[in-house]
Parts: sequence; C-alpha cells; structure tokens
Amino acid sequence: MLAKRYIGIMSGTSADGIDVALCQIEQDNTHLTATLAQAFLADIRDKILTLCQSQHTSLLALGKLTQRLTLAYADAVNNLLKQENLTANDIIAIGCHGQTVYHQPNPPHAFSMQLLNPALLAAKTGIKVVHDFRSMDIALGGQGAPLVPLFHQSLKKQLQKSRDIQNQGDKPLVLLNIGGIANISIIEPQPLLGFDTGPGNVLMDGWAEKHYGVSFDKNGEIAAQGKVQSNLLKTLLNDDYFTLPPPKSTGREHFNLAWLEQIIANTGEQFAPQDVMATLCALSAHSISQSIRHLPHGRLLVFGGGSHNQTLLAQLNSQLANWSIELTEQVAIDGDFMEAMAFAWLAYRCVNQLPGNSPQVTGAAQAAICGSITLPPI
Repeated sequence: MLAKRYIGIMSGTSADGIDVALCQIEQDNTHLTATLAQAFLADIRDKILTLCQSQHTSLLALGKLTQRLTLAYADAVNNLLKQENLTANDIIAIGCHGQTVYHQPNPPHAFSMQLLNPALLAAKTGIKVVHDFRSMDIALGGQGAPLVPLFHQSLKKQLQKSRDIQNQGDKPLVLLNIGGIANISIIEPQPLLGFDTGPGNVLMDGWAEKHYGVSFDKNGEIAAQGKVQSNLLKTLLNDDYFTLPPPKSTGREHFNLAWLEQIIANTGEQFAPQDVMATLCALSAHSISQSIRHLPHGRLLVFGGGSHNQTLLAQLNSQLANWSIELTEQVAIDGDFMEAMAFAWLAYRCVNQLPGNSPQVTGAAQAAICGSITLPPI
C-alpha cells in the first residue's frame, strides 16, 4: 500500500478559512505531523456566504469564485510544504473536500455541491488530488454525509492508548464535531453510527455578523450576556429535522438566518440580540444532547470551532451531567485539524482502493471507494 505522507484540506460551513493537515498514514494509522491554518480573504468569504444564503449567482461569478478558492487551497498547500521543507514529490496525494455551497441528499435529485477545480489544484501543487468524496455515496442512495465517522473509528486504537479511555470499559464513546453544522460519531457501542445533529455554529455566526459586526461569538461571550427565551427555543426545536431518524444530514441550506428570522417574525415578539444569541447557543446544545441522551452515560470528546465556545460547553455539561465531556486535545488529537486529517485519510483510502463510506452511517446501499483522482502534469 502507498503509505507515507498525505495532505488533507478542509474549509467548512463557517467559511472562515482553510485548514491543512500533513499526515503520516499507514494501515489506517494516522499521525498528524504538521498543520497550517490560512484565513480566507474577506471578499472570498463574503462571496461564499452570499452564495450560500441567496442561492443565486451567475455562471461567470461561480467560475471565478471556484478558481479563486482553488488558488487559495494551492497557496495553503505550498505554504505548508515550504514550512516543512518538503517538495511535491514527498506527498502521495492531497485530499481536498472543496467548499460546500449546497447539500441536498434526498431523492429524486440528490446531490452535494462543492466548489473546487481539482485540475488547477494539481497543476499548482504538482500533487495528485483526491476530491468529490460524497458523490458515490449519494449515487448509492446514501446521504453523502457524514463521512468522518469511519475515520473516527480508525482512531479508536489511538484513543484507547489513553488510560482514561481504557478505564471507560464498554461505556459509550462519542466524538462531537461542532462546526457550522454539528455532527456526532458514536464509536462505542457498535455498530458505528453518525449523523448531523443540527446547527452548531452556523446560526450563531450569522447572528453575530449581522447584529454585532463580528464573524463569531468569541468564547460564547455574547450568549453569556443574554437570557435563553424558552418559548423561542421550543419553537426552534419543533423543526422536523430534529425528530428525523438517522441516517440524516443537513446544512446551511436548511438552517440559516432566513429560517431563523422567519420563525422570530412568526412569534410576533421582539427579542434583544443577546437573548437570541443565548437561545441559539441553547438550540445547539439541546439538539446535540438529545441526540445522545438515549445512551448510557459515557465519554464525549469535542472538537471543531464550537469547542472554543465556553457558554456552549457549559450548557452541554449541564444537560449531559453524567457524561465525561472533554476536548480531543486531552487525548493528544488537535481538534482544530480533525476534519482536515479526515480528508487526508479519505484520500489514502481512495488511492489504495479502500471503502471511504460507512453504509450504516450514511444509508448507502453498500460500501464504496469514495473520491475521484486528478493527476498532476507529467
């Protein structure tokens, strides 16, 4: 098998920038050896968010944004190589997710759209590019997401090296990614399960930008100043998504400011901005906790941007009082680069013709090699 070094690139729903992970992967053992985080230029971020919110653009604008995004990915990869004194020849492949602008996994016209020009990325880096990870799973009747639970399962041995994890015995072990959308991977008990729980940061980020002129609620400070509006929270939690059984996945096309503002308007009430922020934080906490509350108490390992939101973590600790809730850093895994690591691992799986999906997670008819490969110039 082709082992050695793989690079994973991720830019998530929050559209705040690019995470790049350099990984040493062999026989499914993944070791993070270097990282780089690169913020998007403000106008690129604005264009991504505008496209996701309005869902309208011209073909010319879409093409230009795709090219600029891809050049930003290439720049990030080349900066990482320079940082580590490596060349393109030292890397087996890049796994690049691309920027999701629409995720619609339900029939009859199921698809997931990510912006990326893989040929341009391969040309600018000189490295093989693995991309389009979700389409095969969707073609087989799956949600195309989440794909990361299978990667999380591959980390089980690494997690079990922790004495505290070993002492958990057969208790549930759940990994929680709080990105724009929150998702969980239930590693124990078997079989492996995973799904999107609902909004993570996406609504809080949008509200912070619109009402406070900042891209996110740092440390949950705005939410901490507000008061949860229980009736509004109850109405938000009445959304049909929260009662759907897995497999299920969602995105910004469902949970967005327009969705939120329509619900607020329907209440006929006026809410202070900080109270809405507190309520949105509670929405994320409630939708996460209700997704695992049926399990006997166990261990919840948290990562992603929302893991830095102290108000959200406090609410999770309150609602899951019998659970041990920790950051993945406490088991020596850098949570800020977990998803980038996952796409390096998925690239490894594709290159070595190994399945990249988990049918019991996504609902696909069968396991399949996920991803397409674009070769660099000779």
